[in-house]
Amino acid sequence: MACFLVPMAEAIVTTAVQKVAGEKAKRWKLNWLNTMLWGGVILLAIEHIWHGEVVPWPPFLTAMENPADIPAMLHEMATIGTAMAVVITLTWIVMVALASILPEKAVAKART
Repeated sequence: MACFLVPMAEAIVTTAVQKVAGEKAKRWKLNWLNTMLWGGVILLAIEHIWHGEVVPWPPFLTAMENPADIPAMLHEMATIGTAMAVVITLTWIVMVALASILPEKAVAKART
């Protein structure tokens, strides 16, 4: 229903941080995180549009048309959306760690 809104919120925040941080953002490879987050958001939005869960007229989310569906939508955002955002962020952390460790090991191996 609206699970993609949680990673979208994270993507908005990290994009703003990337713009403000400048060179520090390049060192932490925030562009990788933003690419993964925005890519997932776009794919999920397309999937939700395809299934009629997102429409081009207010309130945009079909789950908000019926007040009885709002708790289910919020539950999906809290569980599925948060899980997606956490998995993407953890994957980015592993990628950044590997990107910093592997070149150091290659240099050390070349010296021996």
